[in-house]
Amino acid sequence: MNIVCLDLEGVLVPEIWIAFAQESGIPELRLTTRDEPDYDKLMRYRLRILKEHRLGLHEIRQTIARIDVMPGAKEFLDRLRAVTQVLILSDTFEQFAAPLMRKLGMPTIFCNTLEVAENGEITGYKMRCPQSKLSTVRALQSVGFETIASGDSFNDLGMIQASKAGFLFRSTEKIKAEHPEIPAFDEYDDLLRAIQAAL
Repeated sequence: MNIVCLDLEGVLVPEIWIAFAQESGIPELRLTTRDEPDYDKLMRYRLRILKEHRLGLHEIRQTIARIDVMPGAKEFLDRLRAVTQVLILSDTFEQFAAPLMRKLGMPTIFCNTLEVAENGEITGYKMRCPQSKLSTVRALQSVGFETIASGDSFNDLGMIQASKAGFLFRSTEKIKAEHPEIPAFDEYDDLLRAIQAAL
């Protein structure tokens, strides 16, 4: 049985941290997993900046409420879910993802959790498991699933490379140049056709 594992940010919805960087006027928060492969280092950097500017979950959620899914993303997901099982694997947090999942028709998502103080300050985060995307793909394979994966960032490469088929979607020129063996697409129709061919 096949299951398709998709990244969320940059594939189905805009990058949340980039949107918040724009709204808050803090360009340092534009850094994402496309730029920094070490997720723990990236999150510690983000939390330090939030603390310096006295910003918390409430302010980020205000930005998320104004984010819409990428044009064509819900239609792509609906068409994909009509032919196979789909699981969204993301290093975002359940506190960020919930409103976006409603806009996508409530697909299943595995993500992480923020640690939030009573005053709304984000004090830390809890990863679901180490190397969560790769670990999840391997766990699915261990119970009989064949996986197909797609994402745009450094933290997607593990699950893409471990799957029977994997694709980059709207990735950076740097990542595409470093991994010419991974087919890369920029349009949902092209990605859908590639996934269907791999099923």
